[in-house]
Amino acid sequence: MEIADWTPYRGEFLALAGLHFLAVLAPGADFAITVRQSVRYGRWAGVATALGIGCGISVHVVYTLLGLAALLHTTPWMMTLARVLGAGYLLYLGIGLLRSHAPAPSSDGLPATEAAHSRWQAFRAGFLTNATNPKATLFFLAVFTTIVSPATPLPVQAAYGVWMCAVNATWFMLVALLFSQPQVQRTFLAVGYQFERAMGVFIVLLAVRLGWSF
Repeated sequence: MEIADWTPYRGEFLALAGLHFLAVLAPGADFAITVRQSVRYGRWAGVATALGIGCGISVHVVYTLLGLAALLHTTPWMMTLARVLGAGYLLYLGIGLLRSHAPAPSSDGLPATEAAHSRWQAFRAGFLTNATNPKATLFFLAVFTTIVSPATPLPVQAAYGVWMCAVNATWFMLVALLFSQPQVQRTFLAVGYQFERAMGVFIVLLAVRLGWSF
């Protein structure tokens, strides 16, 4: 597609990109899992988690482009099922954070568990956290029914999705790089599990709220 073809969609893209960026900045399950992986397992685990989150967005992009988002919007039982599954995973994640405890540091004061946690496990944790998040489902329903015009060509909508995947991955990689700094890790190793428990409470309450709204 030529660059000139994008001109009619510039305003639409800027509105979508701005709204999405604000949503990415808001602390939530993605932020909590990235911080946890980075502090406990090191930089590369945090980066792998961030990449998983970015790829998790692709799940929402694909079902939106296939028209399943509209189907969810018009089929209450399917939307309820998606929210139940998503709330269930958030509850599982939140309970896991609530059970956090201080890891045993190595001789240099940094996590001694990085080798026991593969990058694939970190990637999978990030992917599942985003792909099953009902908030992301609701966000895509809202964006692609209020901002993105039905007349917008499919390749343009796909490009919007690629942009959102890249922004999510980039932002959470920055978060991973920050929280995997040795000084930050040492600080969070001392009290970070309390932060994890606090985020666990937040995520559990979010899951309960979603369940209460069924």
